[in-house]
Amino acid sequence: MSNQSTVALPDLVTLHVASGVLQAMSKSLESQTETTATVDAQGLQIFDSSAVAVLLELKRGLAQKGRQLQVINQPPKLLELVALYGVSELLPA
Repeated sequence: MSNQSTVALPDLVTLHVASGVLQAMSKSLESQTETTATVDAQGLQIFDSSAVAVLLELKRGLAQKGRQLQVINQPPKLLELVALYGVSELLPA
């Protein structure tokens, strides 16, 4: 039985910090052994489309290792951006 651990997105994910957020989140997710990695988006306060890009890149990186990404507690604005960019099927609510 594996312990499901969740990695939280920071409160700020914009173009200026996206690269650092991606690196930190990738490192955190790498240390997990679960087939499905869970990211909690509840803390997101200030973000732009870079947040969507970070999540898509995390998903791609996990898929290369045969793992999946689950994003929980997505704020409404993030769901709107995901829909706007037409990637709802890649980042379902």
